Amino acid sequence: SQCEHAWRTQRPANDWRGFSANLRKVVALSRREAQIRASASGTSPYDALLGLYEPGMTRQTLDPVFADLKQWLPGLLQQVVSKQSQALPLQPEGIFPQAAQKQLGLQVMALLGFDFNHGRLDVSAHPFCGGVPDDVRITTRYDEKLFLSALMGVIHETGHARYEQNLPRRFAGLPVAQARSTAIHESQSLLLEMQLARSPGFLQLIQPLVAETFGSQPALETDNFIRLAQQVKPGVIRVDADEVSYPAHVMLRYEIEQALIDGIIEVEDIPALWDEKMHHYLGLDTRGNFKDGCMQDIHWTDGSFGYFPTYTLGAMYAAQLFASAHQQLPSLGEQISRGDLQPLFGWLEKNIWQHGSRLSTSELITKATGEGLNSQFFRRHLEKRYLG
Repeated sequence: SQCEHAWRTQRPANDWRGFSANLRKVVALSRREAQIRASASGTSPYDALLGLYEPGMTRQTLDPVFADLKQWLPGLLQQVVSKQSQALPLQPEGIFPQAAQKQLGLQVMALLGFDFNHGRLDVSAHPFCGGVPDDVRITTRYDEKLFLSALMGVIHETGHARYEQNLPRRFAGLPVAQARSTAIHESQSLLLEMQLARSPGFLQLIQPLVAETFGSQPALETDNFIRLAQQVKPGVIRVDADEVSYPAHVMLRYEIEQALIDGIIEVEDIPALWDEKMHHYLGLDTRGNFKDGCMQDIHWTDGSFGYFPTYTLGAMYAAQLFASAHQQLPSLGEQISRGDLQPLFGWLEKNIWQHGSRLSTSELITKATGEGLNSQFFRRHLEKRYLG
């Protein structure tokens, strides 16, 4: 708690020295916890923490998935950036007031079926979704020079909220009524944010809302708005990353936190490693920029080691689920374009939401898609959207 609360002011101040003093205590506690859990479960320390978020997942299973990702993602990223550089989108001009951004977010949340009788939207230092099925709280943060970041953040958190609000109520209060795993939770948020909300059909659907909210300008016309929402531009901030470069942010954190829990590195080694990996994976320089580098996330401040890999697992599950939904609902693309999202949500309710934790992650995905985790769906999705 001390580390997380201090981080709220230390990050804006770029105060790595003050932050690292608190983080060392969190890491020491996390290592002790990992050792105790590993001894009790017969696993490695890091796997014991990973299992808190993704039951049954181990480095033995995860490392080959990430190794494959490392083989093709950097090349794909370069190809996409090169292709898009030939026709860069116009950037929106003007100030986008927080109140207007919030109103737009609320409209899109309503379109996505959020139940406002059992939840609300607020502001925080880091986008978040929490609560219980009867009272789900979403938060986001706003930048009045940009509006897509907050909008897509709201859509992401609405994906989490729809899952929570539709867990099996008849088993409320029992473990079976809880969300299956963090990666499955992330699959629901990323399915809405990346698969659905950045698709041309959905962007065409909400473009009139955007133009009505912020006024007409060339950058907000349909074709440019789509290019804007699908722009791939490697940046230093994970939560603002496009879906092509996002996995690189996750791999960087996954590698560092493993070494940290295993005792291979110490807290004071993090900045140099971060800078090295940021340059390697994304070609970016974060030296001296701690607030937008290794201090940007809240996760390590509260000891959530083992969490980061679930983001990329979630992206892979999301691509696999969305592909299966399209296969089983041949008219889904047309339905999305005209604003009829109920068939998609009905499919998710039937295949994911209603099951809670009744099935293992592997059983859940196999039942919904006909096979276990297959990362090639994610690769094919990126290639089709950005290179097709």
